[in-house]
Amino acid sequence: MEEIFFTKTQALKGRVKQRYADFIVEEILKDGQICKVQRFTKTWQERGEQKEMIVPQRNYEEHLHLDLEKINTDTSTALALLARGLNVSKKRIGYAGLKDKRAISCQRISLYMPDTGLVEKFGVKGMEIRNPKWEKERIELGDLKGNQFTITIRDISQNEEEIKKTLEEFAEQAKKGLPNFFGNQRFGGKRKITHRVGKLMLESKFEEAIMLYLTDTYEEEKEDIKQARINLAKTKDYRQALKEFPFEARPEKAILNHLIRNPNDYAGAFQTLPRKIQYLFTHAFQSDIYNKILAERIKQYGEKALNPIEGDVIENGVPMLLIPGFESVYAEGKAGEIEKKIMEEEKLTFESFRTTKISELSSKGMRKEISIIPENFKIEKIMADEFNPEKKAVIISFFLTKGNYATTILRELLKEEIF
Repeated sequence: MEEIFFTKTQALKGRVKQRYADFIVEEILKDGQICKVQRFTKTWQERGEQKEMIVPQRNYEEHLHLDLEKINTDTSTALALLARGLNVSKKRIGYAGLKDKRAISCQRISLYMPDTGLVEKFGVKGMEIRNPKWEKERIELGDLKGNQFTITIRDISQNEEEIKKTLEEFAEQAKKGLPNFFGNQRFGGKRKITHRVGKLMLESKFEEAIMLYLTDTYEEEKEDIKQARINLAKTKDYRQALKEFPFEARPEKAILNHLIRNPNDYAGAFQTLPRKIQYLFTHAFQSDIYNKILAERIKQYGEKALNPIEGDVIENGVPMLLIPGFESVYAEGKAGEIEKKIMEEEKLTFESFRTTKISELSSKGMRKEISIIPENFKIEKIMADEFNPEKKAVIISFFLTKGNYATTILRELLKEEIF
């Protein structure tokens, strides 16, 4: 995304996610219950002796709800490890939302009628499940209020007074709302390919989309995965690639397995991915269009961009920007002109988001709030940075409602892209 920043505060020149414990995400459920991080932020001495988990007796309920705490593991990988360790299909695992990989996060999950003996014995490095409770309902996407973030920013050159001043000024501006951009996690992090693959899929360019997904790499990617991608791009040898891709590249290996059996069935290869993952590609492409509409609006209206303008669709007093789909309708007036401008530049119509080839790729579209407010923004601590000599670190915390990104807040604070 083009570097457009809304706030006028001085950039806090620091480093995010230097350590996994620098980015803590705690899911807050609809009833206000907090899934508290407690396993991976403590030393083994602090944790003391771990009690065995005992799953309570089931009555008529069918879904076992548990806290899932994980470190440096994306949600998709965590679910795959759970399915493998508990001998269940991933379809039997419910969750409310995706969480950051390079972080320590806690979220509530549900298991449909699992083997409780396997649940009690489950143990995988970097993951812990606990607090079992039987419930009638499965946990579905969106079944949360939001997330509480506790973030340590390191390697800061400014002194304590400058840090405090910048953060206090930023907090004041943030109370009025910040641009609600989709964060880079939506687009595949540093690879930045999810939306590109989604666009190609919607255009029925399945081979091009699959090869982009399998072979595109980036400088900091793990060397074994990077080399496997580079080799596949050169040789298109699926069997050799299957041997070279490491275990953690499960989506890639599933696609390659299908292509070995069905060499030209690229649409079918895509459908080997879980349905919830398939949806992400179109959603990422839609999110890219939304970001471009929001960026164009900031270009045209500056500090007034988040205020209502002529033709806006308004909900609860807040302008709602277009996330295009096959049932979408343009806003009126000036707001609609900006939406049409971006769609035309991208050579898109609303029908571009309908496809009969793979139904999971079609999307009706929706609208999203133009602004985001980090609630209860606090400076928890400013301190010497023990990992970067002669530098400072600061711990901040805030709450975001569901569907919003902490990296969106950090991007505005640091005035740089956050991955």
